[in-house]
Amino acid sequence: MESIHNTRRHEAWNKGKLVGQKAPFKLKEIWAIRVRLQMQERLRELALFDLGIDSKLRACDLVKLRVRDVCHGDRVATRAVVLQQKTQRPVQFEITHQPVKRWKRG
Repeated sequence: MESIHNTRRHEAWNKGKLVGQKAPFKLKEIWAIRVRLQMQERLRELALFDLGIDSKLRACDLVKLRVRDVCHGDRVATRAVVLQQKTQRPVQFEITHQPVKRWKRG
């Protein structure tokens, strides 16, 4: 008896897609994102974006940050140390001062 094998090939899920490490943002792209977030008055997202750029932390580590991790009283710290979730290693980074324009609502 002759056995029949199913030789149908499945297409890879990532065929034609970009996988792996992505290219870093260009300075022009960083400023474009900052300006858009400022124009839309999305201060939380702007703060997270700036922290992400300053710290180079993964998104999972950024969203776990608490205000007390980066502030001392009513002042933003100049440096912070965060324990990375993936590697369990501490990461120290500087926090740059970005003046925030206040918008009038009304």
